[in-house]
Amino acid sequence: MSGWATSEEVCKVEVQVKRNYRAEIPAVVHQLVQSCRRGEGFHHIGCGFLPSREGVVDLIQRACRLLYPGYFTGQLLDDANLEYCLGQEAAAFFEALAQQLTLCIRHECLRYDLDCSHCEERGQAEAIRFLQQLPALRLRLAKDVRAAFEGDPAAKSHDEIIFSYPGLFAITVYRLAHQLYDQGLPLIPRMMTEYAHSLTGIDIHPGARIGESFFIDHGTGVVVGETTEIGDRVRLYQGVTLGALSLPPEEVESLRGKKRHPTIEDDVIIYAGATILGGETVIGARSVIGGNVWLTSSVPPDTKVFLKKPELIMRKKSAAGSYGAHP
Repeated sequence: MSGWATSEEVCKVEVQVKRNYRAEIPAVVHQLVQSCRRGEGFHHIGCGFLPSREGVVDLIQRACRLLYPGYFTGQLLDDANLEYCLGQEAAAFFEALAQQLTLCIRHECLRYDLDCSHCEERGQAEAIRFLQQLPALRLRLAKDVRAAFEGDPAAKSHDEIIFSYPGLFAITVYRLAHQLYDQGLPLIPRMMTEYAHSLTGIDIHPGARIGESFFIDHGTGVVVGETTEIGDRVRLYQGVTLGALSLPPEEVESLRGKKRHPTIEDDVIIYAGATILGGETVIGARSVIGGNVWLTSSVPPDTKVFLKKPELIMRKKSAAGSYGAHP
């Protein structure tokens, strides 16, 4: 039919249009390359391979299979195969961890033009040092599981907590990351805790120091800053912030590495939405901090801190649809 383009002609037109647009890509790439060469923005070029985010997630999953044997594997474990299966898991975990640590150490060396740090040997040495801490981490995490069970009447079993509680997952990843942080290893600890943060909404910096039997109930929105110190048997609820006071930009650099976050002593309970700020703020042992409280000063032991009860206004809806004061 005259006046109508055939499907072949339409196709040729579409192909040419796409070619025209694609022809503009090299100019954009050239600008990006020049921006990198001028040192504009940030890039990672000529510094070796970085540790892999996927590799770090794999490390967490492998570690969980060692810390909670039988929970996160498709293989049935019993006395007959337990030592063999854990041996296989531990060996594979060592290889994967050593590889990621080597990449991380090598990156620091190349990035900052440091003296040779024998990255591969150090990666393996730090990996085996980490593995040697797994039995102690298992015992500490067992206390965290028990604290969750004893602190939450909704929990029906320890299995339910291990399988489904976001607070326990965040604490597990934190304890793994904190061990690497204490070993002086860069980058990977923060990658680990930020992965847990992305899944649970619980943000625990790997530098925080947290005692035994720690329980986070519900958990969404919890923030625990880098220099926070938390004692034993502490319980946090959702939305709690243990943070630092905001500073002008010119003062930030002077406080790097200094105490900026609060200290929470043993047996403290902090309810939902509470905010506790500042490196000199200490919450004394056995204290209870109520919901939505804002604190920038210390609280002595055995203290309850609550907001004054708000004045609630209740109005009863009349038959005509209007509201009158509740009797």
